[in-house]
Amino acid sequence: MARSLPVIQTSSSPTPSRRNLIHLGIGIEIVTIVWMVIEAAIALTTGFLSRSVSLEGFGIDSIIELIAGGILLWRLLVERYGRSEERVESAEHRASWVTAIGLFALACYIIADSVWTLFAGIHPQASWWGVGLALAAAIIMPLLWQGKLRVAKRIGSAALKADAACSVTCAYMAFTLLAGLLLNHFFGWWWADPLAALALVYFLVREGREALHEARTGEACDCAGEDDCC
Repeated sequence: MARSLPVIQTSSSPTPSRRNLIHLGIGIEIVTIVWMVIEAAIALTTGFLSRSVSLEGFGIDSIIELIAGGILLWRLLVERYGRSEERVESAEHRASWVTAIGLFALACYIIADSVWTLFAGIHPQASWWGVGLALAAAIIMPLLWQGKLRVAKRIGSAALKADAACSVTCAYMAFTLLAGLLLNHFFGWWWADPLAALALVYFLVREGREALHEARTGEACDCAGEDDCC
């Protein structure tokens, strides 16, 4: 669910229509950030209390996405107020490195924790809080995806387009998380939770490669999967 941060195409004299779209994009990013705070808090708290590896991983990924979302919001605000872009572009580049390293580190953590949970036979407790969170994320993220994509296309923002595509990835992760939690809750298949966590690694590595590509080349990589970097 973390994003690469390519440069947004800006206009030196934005039209009223473009300004309205920038305002809309800023609003959508604020909603995303607020949701990521809620998502991270619930996932991490519930995950640690219930010993759910998949919830822990989902929560940590939300924090990484929260950081990237904050940088993107800043970038949109820069266009809104017509300020200098050099420092922001440099910050975006550094943020891509931080995001990539964070995602790969999280993938390693989930693999180690999941393997330990499976071999040690640790039974995660069933959690309705986790189920509710995953279901809410599966509903909210596609809505944010549609809003971001609509604005990105109209203002020619590569960053927001990549952000929109990665919201879909977050939705996929939510469905995977939901499946593991429900299997554990209704059937007592405790091993479904660490297996669901391992399935999240695919999405984390995919987005980590995207962020790494952006950090190395400064070019956007569409996390929808069409580019070689994904």
